[in-house]
Amino acid sequence: MTNLLELSTKPVKKQQVQPEPEPVNASLDRQTGNGSKDISGCFDSDSLIGPIGRDNSIVCLLRCSRSEYGSLACLNRSFRSLIQGGELYRLRRQLGIVEHWVYFYCEDANNWDAYDPKEKRWITTPPMPNDLCFKCAGKEQEVAQNMPSECFKFSRKESLAVGTELLVFDEVFEEQIGLRYSILSNSWTFGVQMNQPRYHFASASLGQMAIVAGGVDKFDNVLNSAELYNSDTRCWVTIPSMNKARSMCSGVFMDGKFYVVGGESSDDDILSCGEEYDLEKQSWRVIPNMAAGLYSEESFSPLVAVARNELFTTDYLEWVLKKYDKKSNVWVTLGPMPLKRELAQWCNLAFCACGDRLLTIYDFRAYYGGLIEIYSWVPDNDGPPQWNIITERDGIAVQSCTAMGC
Repeated sequence: MTNLLELSTKPVKKQQVQPEPEPVNASLDRQTGNGSKDISGCFDSDSLIGPIGRDNSIVCLLRCSRSEYGSLACLNRSFRSLIQGGELYRLRRQLGIVEHWVYFYCEDANNWDAYDPKEKRWITTPPMPNDLCFKCAGKEQEVAQNMPSECFKFSRKESLAVGTELLVFDEVFEEQIGLRYSILSNSWTFGVQMNQPRYHFASASLGQMAIVAGGVDKFDNVLNSAELYNSDTRCWVTIPSMNKARSMCSGVFMDGKFYVVGGESSDDDILSCGEEYDLEKQSWRVIPNMAAGLYSEESFSPLVAVARNELFTTDYLEWVLKKYDKKSNVWVTLGPMPLKRELAQWCNLAFCACGDRLLTIYDFRAYYGGLIEIYSWVPDNDGPPQWNIITERDGIAVQSCTAMGC
């Protein structure tokens, strides 16, 4: 299988690879058990599963759900080194073993929650370091005098998951702040900034690679520039610019290529075209009418997702799920969305792909303090969607969601 990281472009502008920063709040989950522990709380044995040897031990661990890795890392130093060093995830990637989780950020909390559809389990990450965000922006004294540190908590976040990292971007005092959550250390650090800070951009990831394109800068200039991020090197590389400047657009990977769908070049110019970036040719191609009819009063950014290498969207006006026909460049209606249309006015909707699944996430603010429901469907040919509710929980206002596969 071709490694798409090897197909990334030669840099026009490249940041120097930075060493791994110190965690802001490393806090691996720990369990009690037999045996003595060192100062870190982990057992002092350096072996894996002794009777079967290291290689066979690793084979067993590769088949474990990654939701168990936090506990396994506390068995002894060898388990911790194996998991925190990323070796298990590198081997999983080579063998094609991937688990997909979806991460949520809700308005009523200060942390991201993940949901594992396979194990039907919720996982909570450590709180985001709000106060240190302001320190990073050089505004800590101004914040202390004029504003509570909670303002980052309730601001609008843009996020993407790539490799074993969750990247979160936001604006603090007109400066972009980037945070990086690593599932290896279960901790937050300050992320590597883009070469061109941007907001309302398109983004998508494929393995250890992610691309961001378009958006606006802090002066509200609409951008056509694009960048590629490699989570192995933690480095942003500038790639060729799109043909059209656009913001409020959406991004996906499909057939090994990156697509930007829709957007606007100004408040009065809504774009119906899309663009395709070919990593081998390092060039963009305009696709006329790719986003035709995908807008509504409720959302400017098209809600799009790719599952099983097919592109889908939710239509707010007709309250249906549509699939993109690649050959004819048209959208085909498959069937209704979950819930009745009249309930839409009482909830917010998020839409994403989590592996082979399409997920629709409903956030009911008026329901006794908030309720989040997640519906799932695995596309099967061109038949109508058969949505099933897979979980629900309390919560208010899902501000951002993204899926991580590793």
